[in-house]
Amino acid sequence: MNPTAAAESLTRASLSAYVDPYLGISLGEAKSIVDVALTDGVMAVSLEFGFPCADYAPELASALQTHLASALCGFPLRLELRSQITVHAVQKTLKPLARVKNIVAVASGKGGVGKSTTAANLALAWAHQGARVGLLDADIYGPSQPLMMGLAGQKPTSTDGKMLTPLRAHGVAVMSIGFMIDPEQPMVWRGPMVTQALTQLLGDTDWGDLDYLVIDMPPGTGDIQLTLAQRVPVSGALIVTTPQDIALLDARKGLKMFEKVEVRVLGIVENMSVHVCSRCGHAEHLFGSGGGARMAQQYGVQLLGELPLDIRIREDADGGVPTVVSEPGSARAAAYLTMARRTAARLATLNKDYSRAFPKITVEST
Repeated sequence: MNPTAAAESLTRASLSAYVDPYLGISLGEAKSIVDVALTDGVMAVSLEFGFPCADYAPELASALQTHLASALCGFPLRLELRSQITVHAVQKTLKPLARVKNIVAVASGKGGVGKSTTAANLALAWAHQGARVGLLDADIYGPSQPLMMGLAGQKPTSTDGKMLTPLRAHGVAVMSIGFMIDPEQPMVWRGPMVTQALTQLLGDTDWGDLDYLVIDMPPGTGDIQLTLAQRVPVSGALIVTTPQDIALLDARKGLKMFEKVEVRVLGIVENMSVHVCSRCGHAEHLFGSGGGARMAQQYGVQLLGELPLDIRIREDADGGVPTVVSEPGSARAAAYLTMARRTAARLATLNKDYSRAFPKITVEST
């Protein structure tokens, strides 16, 4: 074997053994290695991931430079990343939407834990990382995404009188019942009316081609939430909680609800995990600590993120420019970006949907 081929083979073998911290499996197991080639004295490595990775290259290149140190034999590393987001399996009785690859539900067992803020920043983080993303505000009784996404007072249009064109903000397609009603009008609807309205918003919106549609679910685990989980083809769900015991009790109910309707829970997001004083830098766990991690371990799911309690996150959301957009280089935005990558990577390791690969069979009389 010539020296070039030997260096490429050694690098490929070492690369195959590298365990990606977001996937939790090796690059060889993930079948992420596209090409390894020594050209003009540079080891060019091309990788493909099943999650958006537009901003992942610097972090991964640094880690691989260390991991491949002996295999590279002194050659510099040039890393190229690309993503190939596929359609993942949903509930057995449902099929994925035609042009939406994956629907991810963001839920909580109770209100007041920051679910909507988490959903908005999750959608924006995926868009920032290179994915095509939509956001559906399914909280009929308290729609907050129009305000958070800076779209308050605007209304969607329709080009054909049948399908609604979603509004767009910060690169994300957004739809909410809040666009259709007066902000001060109370929604005194019973459960069946709510579920019908939401299924219409989902099905009668021209989302275009999306990699992810994030659904900001209503808080709780009642009939509305259960019916939605049964009717909407969901690839995975994440549960938002705070560290305190009372919130964790309700979060467990949310997790169990999704298990009951065969929706895979991607993991737990612990919001308001720690407060860092903006003046002195003192960190304090106001609502306790470790609750999300204990719950994740108990139910065998991932802890996808521990998000800070920071007044600027609230100010960003109230101002219509959530943290991931307003301060993308900040530590608080980094927490959301990391959470988003872990969520997408977890989904990428799950079963895929192959129904679109098979032709439709029609029977004609002759």
